[in-house]
Amino acid sequence: MKVTVYPEKLKGEIRAIPSKSMAHRLLICAAMSEGITRVRCNASSEDIDATVNCLKAMGSNIVRIGNTYLVPRVTVHAGQSVELDCCESGTTLRFMMCIAAGLGLCVRFKGSDRLFERPLSPLWEILVEHGIVLTRDNANRIIQSGRAYPGDYFISGDVSSQFISGLLLMLPLCGGGSVEVTGEFESKPYVALTANALNIADVKIENNDRIYKVHGRYDLRDCAVEGDWSNSAFWLCACALGSSVTVTDLDLDSLQGDKDIMRVLSDFGIQVITSRNEVTCKAKALAGCEIDVRDIPDLVPVLSVVAACAKGTTTIKGAGRLRLKESDRLKTVSDMINSLGGNAKIHGDSLVIEGGVLKGGEVSACNDHRIAMSAAIAATACESEVVITGAEAVCKSYPDFFEDMKSLGANIQVEE
Repeated sequence: MKVTVYPEKLKGEIRAIPSKSMAHRLLICAAMSEGITRVRCNASSEDIDATVNCLKAMGSNIVRIGNTYLVPRVTVHAGQSVELDCCESGTTLRFMMCIAAGLGLCVRFKGSDRLFERPLSPLWEILVEHGIVLTRDNANRIIQSGRAYPGDYFISGDVSSQFISGLLLMLPLCGGGSVEVTGEFESKPYVALTANALNIADVKIENNDRIYKVHGRYDLRDCAVEGDWSNSAFWLCACALGSSVTVTDLDLDSLQGDKDIMRVLSDFGIQVITSRNEVTCKAKALAGCEIDVRDIPDLVPVLSVVAACAKGTTTIKGAGRLRLKESDRLKTVSDMINSLGGNAKIHGDSLVIEGGVLKGGEVSACNDHRIAMSAAIAATACESEVVITGAEAVCKSYPDFFEDMKSLGANIQVEE
């Protein structure tokens, strides 16, 4: 799909879509609990659908009625063979490997080629050490069997917080234990989200710095998925570029790491205004700054657009893990900014952007939802239109993104 976005400031009010991160976690907790759990979630996406379909393959006959998922407990038993299609969702694959290990399932994992190129070490080795047999078939897909032992797990925190979260979700299924994080601990807020989901599901979890002790069983009842700060960041960054948008249904006390968008925009010199569950920004003279993104890597694509319109130099550091996302985001973010007439360069694990004026141009989404959405937001500040090829990538996390953008006054042309 090709989408052309013409220069136009956005104006109006938009409701935050549900947090994809919390939806994954709460749906899993629900499917591990007795009875039927109602999970209120007013929108879905390809990634959420991937987790739902995996849970269905485990025997949880999930149905969605209006804005609510009705989630029965999974019916699989230890030793049962299932096939789980994770599509392009890294979260789904990593969590489901751990859930399958906790349940003792024999699984063949399916998904996109890019999904199985993304790192699984050291999670792979740790699961093997605790009773799981893991191999790859001729198509590089994963074959898993065995049931994980309860006990103490030690894992490095410098590759993916999803590994840590997956182990925490697994432990209530195999008798409990602990997870201790070693080395550098990146994206720690995502682990806090997992601990919060477990608490909501009545699993007992004690956190002492880097050690998480887990005991108890899942018992989740009715719950709601909070608004998503990651995707709301696109609208707030549009405000930083001169639009006037208020985002509602956001929890100002959320544990989501990407809530930090408010602090980072303030560092650019932008006034952030909050009121109960609403957030908006007022554009001022943007000044380049230094941003450490080890805990907020998903914000980099759209923050790079703000940086490209700021006066001076912005250095985005701690961005090495961006190479392991849906695309090599260090490269694709740099290419996006340069394609639009900006000046972005990669220096090791940092991205250095010289601010100026964005002219417009053509951007390939590179099968990456955040590149597609960031290019669209960039169009609001460009001198001429932005053409986005492969724009259907937004369906991974925000299928209605372009419709919502139109509702805010954007001039958009879509070619299927």
